[in-house]
Amino acid sequence: MKNYKIAVIQGDGIGPEIMKEAIKVLDKVSKKYDLKLQYQYADAGGIAYDKLGTALPSQTIKTCEKSDAILFGSVGGPKWDSLPPEEKIEKVALLGLRKHFDLFANLRPAVVYRPLAKASPLRQDIVGNGFDILIIRELTGGIYFGKKVLEENFASDEMTYKKEEVERVARVAFEAALKRNKKVTCVDKSNVLSSSILFRKYVAKTAKNYPKVKLDYLYIDNATMQLIKRPRDFDVIVTTNMFGDILSDQAAMLTGSIGMLASASLNDKGFGLYEPAGGTAPDIAGKNIANPIAQILSGAMMLKHSFGLEDESKAIENAVIKVLKKDYRTADIMETGKNKVSTAGMGTLIADNI
Repeated sequence: MKNYKIAVIQGDGIGPEIMKEAIKVLDKVSKKYDLKLQYQYADAGGIAYDKLGTALPSQTIKTCEKSDAILFGSVGGPKWDSLPPEEKIEKVALLGLRKHFDLFANLRPAVVYRPLAKASPLRQDIVGNGFDILIIRELTGGIYFGKKVLEENFASDEMTYKKEEVERVARVAFEAALKRNKKVTCVDKSNVLSSSILFRKYVAKTAKNYPKVKLDYLYIDNATMQLIKRPRDFDVIVTTNMFGDILSDQAAMLTGSIGMLASASLNDKGFGLYEPAGGTAPDIAGKNIANPIAQILSGAMMLKHSFGLEDESKAIENAVIKVLKKDYRTADIMETGKNKVSTAGMGTLIADNI
């Protein structure tokens, strides 16, 4: 029996309650498949700032370094919005972990499951029986990490990319496409931005090593329109840090609820940080109504990408679909005639269907 060490960071707002359900499901998987999952709890985000004056304590980094993966809850909230820029919760906690572990590839699936096809805000003829898009966002370069200037009457943010940064995230995209529908769309703004010209150039060069994968291109402004007009035509999208940030949230809402969508941030050694795509939702924290599915599916992505446990990961995905087919819903995806369940109720149902 192999022992997998998981750093668990519950985060703020709804984080602790949805993380509890993810652990419940993972425990059921470990029991069925004879796994040993060892959880190491650590604080990051607003809760860590309140306790220790920093959103990313050194002890939390040490705990993560001793683990095989990080299962992460959302961090931040209005309570900490007034902090100075260098102490911002999301910047210190999330960007800090991404940079420390070189988590350069962010995988954001945007999936409309057939039982939830009507939950999408798009017309039903556009959604059809659902769609499955994988957005791969470069995560440690670009404008978020470039040189910044903020003066009284002037501000600037530098967006830079290097050949190596583009090539490695492009390889992740093409490798993912080989296991899916063998299509990659490169999204950039190469008609205006020098950094995008370089990005497109090295995505195209990397594509030559993957002759079975079709590559096409869209400018970011057109891509936002096409995602709404024809989401079923997309397979894998690879893009820069800032554009990926925008596109992945847009795609998330096309599915009907951001509470359904997981994410993974990986380095080249398979180490990853796995988190729900939604925020901390402090307005509903503690009310037992938040949707835990994104956090649960983040656990499934962890099993697949960091531990290589394909069957165990698929078992969680199948359990989620089974529960949805039985018409159980949390408040955010509730439809007329369906069975409304709580956060804990949804977690229990999914665990029972493993």
